Amino acid sequence: MSKTEEKQQVKGDGRSRPIVAVIPAYNEERYIGSVVLKTRKHVDTVIVVDDGSTDLTAEIAEAAGAVVVRHEGKEGKGTALSTGFRRIRELDPAAVVMLDGDGQHLTEEVPQLLAPVLRGEADLVIGSRYLQKRGGVPRHRIWGHWFFTTLTNLLSGKRTTDSQSGFRAFSPRAIECIRFSSEGFSVESEMQFLAKQHNLRLAEVIITANYVEKSKRPVVKHGLLVLDGVLHIIGQYRPLLFFGLGGLALLLVGLIWGGWVVIIYQRTTQLAVGYALISILLTIVGSLGLFVGIILHSVRGLLLELVGADREAGRAG
Repeated sequence: MSKTEEKQQVKGDGRSRPIVAVIPAYNEERYIGSVVLKTRKHVDTVIVVDDGSTDLTAEIAEAAGAVVVRHEGKEGKGTALSTGFRRIRELDPAAVVMLDGDGQHLTEEVPQLLAPVLRGEADLVIGSRYLQKRGGVPRHRIWGHWFFTTLTNLLSGKRTTDSQSGFRAFSPRAIECIRFSSEGFSVESEMQFLAKQHNLRLAEVIITANYVEKSKRPVVKHGLLVLDGVLHIIGQYRPLLFFGLGGLALLLVGLIWGGWVVIIYQRTTQLAVGYALISILLTIVGSLGLFVGIILHSVRGLLLELVGADREAGRAG
């Protein structure tokens, strides 16, 4: 699908609504120019969020024709996307595509990501490296992607084959609904929680992985950062599951352990003090975790209702 054909599918309020690309970037001077130039063939506007780069990323992106928004210091990918989305909302786009600035994503695949959004079939389209075996993904990355995808699918309630893909497309509804709390690389996982929360239609398309150079950060460190972010997201979006399930498990173990203390006493007429203390501790901590999960779940539901009411009032006004 050409850029002209894409635009012809967009019907707005009598004027042409733009197709926008957003690229979060940090020290990508080697590739950002070519990525911007190639992306511009398929979209109307390219927004590059320079996340405090110490090289010429911003200058090269601007020279290549991108609208550059700069952060004074490095704030993380999630924050960069939040900045980009705020700028995008000012443009009232027909569709938005997100990609990395390191050349990993093939810009010629941008139209196939945009297609389900432009046809009105999806609100969030994920470019998946695992819908079809194409190779090219390093083995250690495959295992990491599998782990985080399984964890995110299980806890978010939305299923994908590649939860960590940074090549995505969004509908206007998704752009309006999505507000990130993640600052770092767990932002892709957060999108699945947000898709579930706002009942966004999710689709996947096949993309090609193009790992042109070695990762800028150690794989283990990167994985731990993502894991930390995902655990934070679970606590925020699924508090009953995060606190309640663990609390219930500890409570049950404490009660079973207490039953064993009773059995020992019946057999020996002696109180196993150590076991009894462990049972009491597990029961108390488990009960607290369960009640905290229930309370936070209720509070979150109330806050969501208040936010929804505020938005409806704003639209009515």
